[in-house]
Amino acid sequence: MPGLTSESDDLAMVPVSPDSQTQPVVIYPLRHGLKSQINRLSISWACGNTLRVSVFPKPPQFDTADGSGDGEAGGGRVVEVKLSNSGDDKEVDAARWRRIAYGSVTPFALLQSRKHSLSAASRMSLDNPPYKAEWWEHVIEYSKEISSLLSDRKPPPRSIIEDPKLVVNEIAEPMCLKAAWELLEIFYVDKQSQSWIPERLLDWLADNNSLFSGTLPTIHSKLVDFQQELGGVQVVEEDPNYWEAMSSALAVGWLETVVKLLRLHGSYRFDQLASRETENGLVEAVAVLIYKMPRMRPSLREENLGECYKTKPDFLKAWEKWRAQISKLDCSSYWFQCDHQQTREGLKILIQIMLGNPSILSNATFNWMELFISHFLYVRPFTAGLESMHNLAKKCMQSKPVSSPHKLFGLILGILGENTEVVLAECSRSFGPWMMAHAVELLTAGSAHAEILLHEEHSKLGGVSIEELHRLVYAQVLSSHALTWQIAPIYLTSCIKQGIGLLENLLYKQPVQHSQILLKSVEICRLYELDTISSNIMRIAGVHHWKHGRKGSGVFWLQQAQDEFRLNRIAKQLFDFMGKSVSDEGFKQWEGLIELLGSESRTAGGLEFLNKYRDFRRSLLQVNGDTPTDAARNAAEALVSLMKNPSTPQRFWLPLLYDSLKLLNWQERLLLNVSQTQLLLNKLQELSMARLRPDFVEADLPSDALSSVRLALATNLGRAILEE
Repeated sequence: MPGLTSESDDLAMVPVSPDSQTQPVVIYPLRHGLKSQINRLSISWACGNTLRVSVFPKPPQFDTADGSGDGEAGGGRVVEVKLSNSGDDKEVDAARWRRIAYGSVTPFALLQSRKHSLSAASRMSLDNPPYKAEWWEHVIEYSKEISSLLSDRKPPPRSIIEDPKLVVNEIAEPMCLKAAWELLEIFYVDKQSQSWIPERLLDWLADNNSLFSGTLPTIHSKLVDFQQELGGVQVVEEDPNYWEAMSSALAVGWLETVVKLLRLHGSYRFDQLASRETENGLVEAVAVLIYKMPRMRPSLREENLGECYKTKPDFLKAWEKWRAQISKLDCSSYWFQCDHQQTREGLKILIQIMLGNPSILSNATFNWMELFISHFLYVRPFTAGLESMHNLAKKCMQSKPVSSPHKLFGLILGILGENTEVVLAECSRSFGPWMMAHAVELLTAGSAHAEILLHEEHSKLGGVSIEELHRLVYAQVLSSHALTWQIAPIYLTSCIKQGIGLLENLLYKQPVQHSQILLKSVEICRLYELDTISSNIMRIAGVHHWKHGRKGSGVFWLQQAQDEFRLNRIAKQLFDFMGKSVSDEGFKQWEGLIELLGSESRTAGGLEFLNKYRDFRRSLLQVNGDTPTDAARNAAEALVSLMKNPSTPQRFWLPLLYDSLKLLNWQERLLLNVSQTQLLLNKLQELSMARLRPDFVEADLPSDALSSVRLALATNLGRAILEE
């Protein structure tokens, strides 16, 4: 609700929320600039999450004798207020969203092209399995390109000399959108990782654990806090936070961090080795066991520790051997020889974590997702199948409930529960139209139920599928912004039912007065073979430019649209205007337009005459005192041709003859013979008779124009008779 304060300049909008008693109130000020008192408001939605507020002052009151009043001239003011959305990520600003939008166009278009080609090939072939296999490869390539686009933030450069007390490495800031995309890729697309999904989830949590630190206590935040106090600790093994940080990192498989922390133990100092040899041996033994932890995965990252095993039998054998070594160390007599209580107790906790003690794992983790990963590592390493993983996730949630769950948690539960509706709802609610338009390809590639659900046509949605609906919504979002509307056709043309119709509406709504936008619209029509729309857009542009005084641009676009009807009307209008006068100033103003029209339009011979008159004027302008007689003779022949031509209107006869006085009075030699001169005299006589009619329009010429022409023709006739 908008709230009015005592001063009109302090108008503000305060959203009403049921949690306003416990949460701080957000105030959106309105800088409307009205000086008079506000009478009423009008509020409507603009594009996106922007409100358009119209502020109206009191109507003017004319109470004084001189008619002056206290109303403010100029009406009201319109202000747009950008409202923040708590569901949106602050990590993605408008500029980066546009980069993501443009960067995802090429992978999406390429995937749609491959889909059409493979679908055509599968219809011609009897066997579909090759199509399915090849399609999966295209989808995983598409997913990798999008994932690379979402992680365009480069990590800071690594130092050549590594700080031994640097517990948490500075990496590129994670992004919720990329984390969600990777989850969909892991469970729906990447078939090569189906046998080691737990390890993929471990890597995923390691990359994105800091995302949860804003709303939940996490292991990442625990390590960050410990690193800040590490510089002031003299004896780290006596600090409880030291052992807690290591146990938490070990619980989620951050082995390299645990080994780095163990090597900070005081027993490694040269002055301590002699007196603390047994203690150092126990620390090193635990470090070696962590270093050699079996991992069921094809390979490890460069910075990660462990020994990889690709097959389940090899991993099982190594796992049993490793657990036997841990149990043997746990029962060793060397523990009685360790005098340092904190070291003994801390190492014992690390051993219990590797042995999979549920209570220790629960104490070492902070939320159910971290506990979920720790069970994969140390309790149930052979867990396979989404149903088993979902059951384990529910048990971990009961053990480690969270008061304010992160939006990624809902997505994970939907995936593990094989509930496509929940996955779609979480993606739509948390990540918006872009995610829905692009992630559908991942869902349909890895789930038969999702493919049926998303491709089924619904009569309540106008006969479109859910997949097409989300693309239409995203295209609408793109269309609402001046910098992204030109990529909306990529998504509209992929919608079979309603895409082309909405594309037509989009193109018609683009402003034709901007040449770059107009050219872009025409190019889009050419790419998608929308010839009729292209002609209509160019016709609209031509009419707009003509009405707003840009005559040349108007004629050009009407010619491009091949609009003969309007070009003929323009030619007739031009001819009617030129018929009033063909003076130098008037003709120069329209000469370029006459040339531009060319022979594209014919209006009762009028435009043909104007073109011939243009050529005659050009030849006449070249005639001067020192012009060769041949050039003057050519101009005279052009004059006679114009006067003979039936397309030359009668109202132009006198202006033509008046413009040609220098030809009629040519001194060097006679340019017109007797018959030609008589033709011109007859035309002049017909013109004198026509002037008696009431509908005759006088040309804009000097008052003595007629007598000057008659005298020149009489003189020329006499000279012609004498020569003959």
